[in-house]
Amino acid sequence: MAGSTTTPPPPPPPSPLHSTYSSPFITAFNRLFAAVYSAAIFALFYHHILSILRSSSISSSLISLALLLSDFILAFLWVAGQSFRMIPVRRREFPQKLKRVAEDSDFPAVDVFICTTDPEKEPPMSVVNSVLSVMAYDYPVGKISVYISDDGGSALTLFALTAAAKFAKHWLPFCNENEVVERNPEAFFASTNDEFWNFDTEKIKEMYEEMKMKVEDVVEKGEVGDEFMDGEEDRFTFSKWTKSFTPQSHPTIIKVLLESKNDRDMMGHSLPNLIYISREKSKAFHHHFKGGALNALLRVSATMTNAPIVLNLDCDMYSNDPQTLYRALCYALDPKLKSTLSYIQFPQCFKGVSKSDIYASEMNRTFKINPSGMDGLLGPDYFGTGTFFTRRAFFGGPSSLESFGPFELSPDYVVRKPIGCQQTLDLAHEVAACDYENNTKWGSKVGIRYGSLVEDFYTGYCMHCEGWRSILCNPNRAAFYGDVPISLLDALNQIKRWAVGLLEVTFSKSCPITYGMKSMGLLMGLCYAYYSFWPLWSIPILVYAFLPQSALIYGVSIFPKGDQLVFLYTFLFFGAYGQDLVELLMSGSTFRKWWNEQRMWMIRGVSCHFYGLIEFILKSLGISSYGFEVTSKVMEEERTKRYNEEKFEFGVWTPMFIPLAMAAILNFGCLVIGFMRIFKDGWNDLDKISMFGQMFIAGFVTLNCWPIYEAMVFRNDGGKMPLSITFISIVLLLGFLSIPFLISTYLPYLLLF
Repeated sequence: MAGSTTTPPPPPPPSPLHSTYSSPFITAFNRLFAAVYSAAIFALFYHHILSILRSSSISSSLISLALLLSDFILAFLWVAGQSFRMIPVRRREFPQKLKRVAEDSDFPAVDVFICTTDPEKEPPMSVVNSVLSVMAYDYPVGKISVYISDDGGSALTLFALTAAAKFAKHWLPFCNENEVVERNPEAFFASTNDEFWNFDTEKIKEMYEEMKMKVEDVVEKGEVGDEFMDGEEDRFTFSKWTKSFTPQSHPTIIKVLLESKNDRDMMGHSLPNLIYISREKSKAFHHHFKGGALNALLRVSATMTNAPIVLNLDCDMYSNDPQTLYRALCYALDPKLKSTLSYIQFPQCFKGVSKSDIYASEMNRTFKINPSGMDGLLGPDYFGTGTFFTRRAFFGGPSSLESFGPFELSPDYVVRKPIGCQQTLDLAHEVAACDYENNTKWGSKVGIRYGSLVEDFYTGYCMHCEGWRSILCNPNRAAFYGDVPISLLDALNQIKRWAVGLLEVTFSKSCPITYGMKSMGLLMGLCYAYYSFWPLWSIPILVYAFLPQSALIYGVSIFPKGDQLVFLYTFLFFGAYGQDLVELLMSGSTFRKWWNEQRMWMIRGVSCHFYGLIEFILKSLGISSYGFEVTSKVMEEERTKRYNEEKFEFGVWTPMFIPLAMAAILNFGCLVIGFMRIFKDGWNDLDKISMFGQMFIAGFVTLNCWPIYEAMVFRNDGGKMPLSITFISIVLLLGFLSIPFLISTYLPYLLLF
């Protein structure tokens, strides 16, 4: 109609940058299985209570109580573990859509935090490769700032980073021109095929090898000599390492190695900011380990760049996908998530894992399966690495902003001064001082939270309690790769530190059973309870590793007679193991890996979980103290060869191996005695004394202990079990087995007095 006006149609909704999906069938099956299995658990406890009430002696009552306690812990942890299976979700992101709809200027700046501590256990070249891999992200380089926290204050690490800054001027344009995907130089040169090899590749490799040789020469000498310094600026920088300079006592060192506004690569393009930081240390102050270093990085970076997105990486984790930043932003820029999103967590993935993962280092359940279950609730826990934070999440809940000091530390502060100017550096030195956090909320309400050795886990837990949510981003191509421990002791020490830290959360005012459930709800509270009570696995594992076998040696039956109860125990055992196996196979694992994982579950129970529990109790009583133990990332040729051959590494003396050896010897001996009784009395008599259950447990443990027997008897290499551990284990085991005989012999006489 002439003269009429029409309302223009509304603009089309923006294309979604990510999607979420789940499997209704798997979820329904998990819920049904949980209901059936729970009924079986109630039946088991009914039997335990009847056994205690009908006990005819003190010894049988004590045995029944021990089994009741063990089964209660197993049942509680199983119930808590089901919370991961109630609402699991999977996500997929579309980074190419984000790149198409946004200009470079629309993307937020990102601060990358990389932490290292000890150049002997964390080789500087490993740090260099991690740094170069994130500097080379497919992202506007002027918006990337990489901060390296060297908590050991090593001149060797700073020298390596100085060399990396020079190499980056060649490496970054090479990656961009050739669309390199592996942007860790070491990984790239190891995986490059002949088709990609050309003159430029050969040239850049020569430059990398020259840098690597130079860094390793300095590391071997243990100091940065004059021959390795370029000019007066280097001499002034390294002059700070005097005789009084120690990892425990030294001034703040902040060195701007690259500044985006001033430094250019070989093609004339800007480079990312690269800043080395070693916070002030003093013997007069207590220093939190990784959490304290990260909080210092938060403050220093706020004065220099204050990017709204913060990526936290361990020094041995390198970027494996140059698109990772865009994947994280698919969630961070979503207006529906933005107001309550604290972090985007990527799974920890590892290279160099043995074919069957003998130490269960991949931890697929911890880093992939369980987090996807938490993602359907409030999101995964914080792993301590591979995490993109919104800076705002470090300063209180979504609706409340905590006070934190000068306005320059505010997450909303816009930095306008160059990072290398004296005013900026002075303020950065001030906030990195060892006494800066005194009488502040840093570590309690602001930043990484203190109060547990697992400060990463505790920080994520506190953020969820404050009302934040998180996201699991698990792309097909691993975003990051790290190193795994290749010796059993390193693997156990790492878990022992986690055990102590988790118990600190369990027995604090922030316990997930009370404070957590109240703040987050039942299911999310149970998820965190499963982890925080994790070290208590040691109690039922120790009981079932020693009690049934010891009783069998003395001819005492501890399991009930009756077909129904046999069926109940069989269902509980195979039901739990079967669910675990199916879940891991569906995640892409193999039967061999599952077998090694359940074996390591038992090994950890009688070693690092047990010692972690003891260490926590002693610390709580004020008897002993503990500290942060760095897992060695150094590869030794013979040890690496044994690991690749899937031989367990027992070649050092540690008390954690003693319970392992005791359990192995006892279960093998119990199995031999059981078969001798079968041979002597026949199956009918064995059934009569109802000890088949004890025989089955001993056989199952013996089967899992094969690597221990091999290390005790059949091996002569450097990874065999030390003879002293075997001898001590036999002596202690004989003493343990003699306790019932001594009590029965001498207790009546003692009672007379």
